[in-house]
Amino acid sequence: MGMFMKKIFFVFVSLFLVIGGAAFFFWPMSNVSVSDISYTSLQQQVSEHKIQVATFAGGCFWCTESDFEKVPGVIAVFSGYSGGAEIDPTYDDVSAGVTGHIESVQVFFDSEDISYRALLDVFWKHIDPTDAGGQFVDRGGQYQSALFYHTPEQLTLAQETKASLEQSGVFQKAIVTPFLSFQSFYLAEDYHQDYYKKNPVRYNFYRSRSGRDQFLESVWDREASLRKQLTPLQYAVTQENGTEPPFDNAYWDHKERGIYVDLISGEALFSSTDKYVSGTGWPSFVKPLVADNILEKEDKKLFVTRTEVRSKKGDAHLGHLFPDGPEDRGGLRYCVNSAALRFVPQDRLVEEGYEEFLSLFLER
Repeated sequence: MGMFMKKIFFVFVSLFLVIGGAAFFFWPMSNVSVSDISYTSLQQQVSEHKIQVATFAGGCFWCTESDFEKVPGVIAVFSGYSGGAEIDPTYDDVSAGVTGHIESVQVFFDSEDISYRALLDVFWKHIDPTDAGGQFVDRGGQYQSALFYHTPEQLTLAQETKASLEQSGVFQKAIVTPFLSFQSFYLAEDYHQDYYKKNPVRYNFYRSRSGRDQFLESVWDREASLRKQLTPLQYAVTQENGTEPPFDNAYWDHKERGIYVDLISGEALFSSTDKYVSGTGWPSFVKPLVADNILEKEDKKLFVTRTEVRSKKGDAHLGHLFPDGPEDRGGLRYCVNSAALRFVPQDRLVEEGYEEFLSLFLER
């Protein structure tokens, strides 16, 4: 949250607490000091074998510190500033956006208890990596998400996990979190350290209204639900842009009359009247049943430009569109994974609510 917004926020909360009889909560000056000795000591113990350090930016550092401190294997987390050139920046200057620094945290962890890759999983699941303008209610470059890598190995792991997250389809927008070479980290003022512990009422009030948890729940609860709902192959295809084996799937040579709908949303996608044998081993269609239910996206993952096909409402990966279909039927081939589809036979269209498509088959 920007400095001005935070001041307004604290004025409001203070009035709220006074009215509620909790006027003993005042602006937290340095009543609990961060031990520079412990921070320095941990820095000195960092090695390639056991104690290691990671630096992340995830918006408000109160929240990011709180999230990481709850992870088993994490020794300590410190709030501070990183990414800018100014030496010993203050909170007022950083929050005003004049230093180039980003609110960040340094995480000291025992590499025998938790890996850096595991910390990356925590990081991705506690931010919005598609937001380049800040995080949730906190706006501005000083609140953007970022990863500061300390070693080439950390950069490689970050790139791998980012690629995996992109392939998963969890986020519908591009991931824009930058990977920056770590240069320096300055401890934030004492009252910011362990803020969620020292000021739980204010912290919880702020967090509940920041939009952070609401966003994370909407993203990751859906993922958990889909993992329970889908088979491993269906999940890999629809959510991770996977491809099922050719000639070894449900519909590649399926000839029954009916329509194919999105496995997740149920939206109508293709019709058996537009299906043909392409010889590829996957269901192939010359056109979609409802064009508005299909999204086409550029795909460069295999070092060639292809057109990915996704369902609009279900946001599921279906397959790809190729220009090598039957020329007398438009010349297009929608090559689709059976694992992304559910077939509704002609005699069940009315029962399942797809009666608008019944005429396709009654006229033939």
